[in-house]
Amino acid sequence: MDLKAVRAFVAIADAGQFQKAAVDLSLTQQAVSKRIAALEKDLGVRLLVRTPRGADLTIDGQALLPHARALLQAEERALAAVRPGDRALRVDVVGRRAATAGLVRDFHRAHPEIALDIVALFGADAAVTAVRDGAVDATFRATTMPGHRLPDGIAAVSVLDEPLRLCVGPDHEFARAPWVTPAQLAGHRIWMPGNTPGTEWSAYYDDLAATFGPTIDAIGPNFGVEALLDTIAASPTLSTFLSERTPLVWPADHDLRLVPVLNPTPVYPHSLLWRTDNPHPGLAALRDHLVATRPRLTEGEVWKPAWAR
Repeated sequence: MDLKAVRAFVAIADAGQFQKAAVDLSLTQQAVSKRIAALEKDLGVRLLVRTPRGADLTIDGQALLPHARALLQAEERALAAVRPGDRALRVDVVGRRAATAGLVRDFHRAHPEIALDIVALFGADAAVTAVRDGAVDATFRATTMPGHRLPDGIAAVSVLDEPLRLCVGPDHEFARAPWVTPAQLAGHRIWMPGNTPGTEWSAYYDDLAATFGPTIDAIGPNFGVEALLDTIAASPTLSTFLSERTPLVWPADHDLRLVPVLNPTPVYPHSLLWRTDNPHPGLAALRDHLVATRPRLTEGEVWKPAWAR
């Protein structure tokens, strides 16, 4: 059904005249008449009759009118659902406990008027594809991992270099150390069961292990962060990498320690990715906020893989 014709029909029903409806629609009276004639032909019924006073609805016109109004309301809702600025800005944060989720929470506090739809996609390939295809407006990724190139039309900007901390239990060798260097981790087991091969974080930790010599152990099923922390708390030899920006809570009797890693500090590189032709005003606001509030590392040397520099 031609919605332009439906709109003309409703306008005539409201105005009671072809001429006034034409003025309201910024059309000629002839154009309005043609639309009504086409609509009546499509439906196979007469909707309006001309009278000395203007136009009256036929019985079929009266039956159609409430449905015609509903069609126009549905059209407006459909347009609003995809109109830039009217729909929620959809952002992939990698993980809901990740530091990137915290960046978006900070953005929401600064811009509560911008509606957000938060998702967590697995792996850079899926995330970049979602941005390219318009399934999400933006994602956070380590964009330049080996063997990957951003598709044309997708831009990226660095928004966070996330310092890593060594998480150990109370009986670990480094439990009482004020800090450790990456070189001191050589030969130590860093247990990361979620370090899935082929992901950007796996590429990052492979480079870290090759540079400084720790063993990144991804053996065993990934039962989640709670099970990981339970195991670390009870082990005198296992450790893992966490960040102070990751919001985690563990039982007090775990007595876990987050030991700074210095000289250099390994940092995980997060960038925001988006399509350059995406007109959503919330996207520009998010990008500007992240760039303006990007944390600056001012103390000491940092390390990240060559592909992320």
